[in-house]
Amino acid sequence: MSLDTGVADATKLTEEDVAGYIISATKEVFNTMVMMELEDQYPLREPITRFHCSVTGMVGLAGTYTGILSIHCPQQFALRITSSMLGMEVEEVGEDVNDALGEISNMLGGYVKMILSKGGLDLHLSVPTVISGEEYTLNAMADSDCVIIPFLNEGERFLVGLKLKKEA
Repeated sequence: MSLDTGVADATKLTEEDVAGYIISATKEVFNTMVMMELEDQYPLREPITRFHCSVTGMVGLAGTYTGILSIHCPQQFALRITSSMLGMEVEEVGEDVNDALGEISNMLGGYVKMILSKGGLDLHLSVPTVISGEEYTLNAMADSDCVIIPFLNEGERFLVGLKLKKEA
């Protein structure tokens, strides 16, 4: 996995720089909004496209750069995130979990937008999309032009991915 060369050339950012921004943003969002401390791991070298009993929140980026920022969590961890954010026990994946994962992906997308955008005018975020299921495939992160960071909290692992491409 790596940063798209067009993005790297245009922004003068390395894959390590982008991974650092993703790590910093994710830790800040989880610290302030979810009240969870995270441990990050090395960026993945191989894509993960198949998910089992998971929830994925995504936000699209369009403008000078196009792409997608996503967060992929096991369902039990998504329930913990939502419960912590709302300050109440959430026991099933539904509207509350969708709102929580959508909001987290939106906040992370906002951080990426600040890093890449010139005053916020040349890059736009989509409305967040959340999918969940017992077994699903997500091909958005299938090719090599993306950065995927694993995170840990209390032994549970989740992923934050960023796929970017420079538009002509």
